[in-house]
Amino acid sequence: MEFSPFNNIVKLCLQGMGMAEKGRPEEAEKLFRQGWNEATNDFEKFLAAYYIAQQQKAVADKLKWLETTLQFALKIKDDSVKSAFPALYLNIAKCYEELNDHNKAKEHAELAISFKNNPSDKGPFYHGTRADLQVGDLLMAGGNSNYKSELKMNHIYFTALVNGAGLAAALAKGNGKERVYIVEPTGIYENDPNLTDKKFPGNPTRSYRSEAPLKIVGEVTDWVRQTPEELQKFRDKLENNKGEIIN
Repeated sequence: MEFSPFNNIVKLCLQGMGMAEKGRPEEAEKLFRQGWNEATNDFEKFLAAYYIAQQQKAVADKLKWLETTLQFALKIKDDSVKSAFPALYLNIAKCYEELNDHNKAKEHAELAISFKNNPSDKGPFYHGTRADLQVGDLLMAGGNSNYKSELKMNHIYFTALVNGAGLAAALAKGNGKERVYIVEPTGIYENDPNLTDKKFPGNPTRSYRSEAPLKIVGEVTDWVRQTPEELQKFRDKLENNKGEIIN
């Protein structure tokens, strides 16, 4: 399943996070449980269970929901959740440690380490922009951030989700045509730390970055385009975002 911020369960989780940030945990958990009850696939169940786990005060309850989260994550077998495994196993290990089950704590801590490696995602990969480029051109690090124009970026960013690249193109500064290019990394790449294990577990947007150039190998013209109202909401969020960019 392709992650989308417009998915109904994702929206409920975002609303729940907003309530939690405002110090209203009961309302937050109510929204997360609504997401759990309305979820229709393993990915939605995975997300909702993860947030319900975060709201639990009792260690045993938190462990129960973390293991439920893991159960659905393992069923998905998709790169959208693989990056969640290190933190998920580590959190389960911490619960077992608090419950004095040291053997299971060690087992899950070792699993966390085993999953903490380079992204396994093989693409295809996409980069959204308004620049008019050609097949064979290289996209280089060192450009200005779309979100903080005064910041020079040390990495070039890309995603394995064509709709995510299309959203990035729509939000990019400039008046050029929205373009989504198919790209190939020419060097090693890593999970985008600005998104991985932040609001959502793991790297569900399958967003990556590299210091090495990306080579353009093609272009796509068909992706889900958002309404002007939806795009404006995103622009407003970006303008109001005071967080630091990990560069």
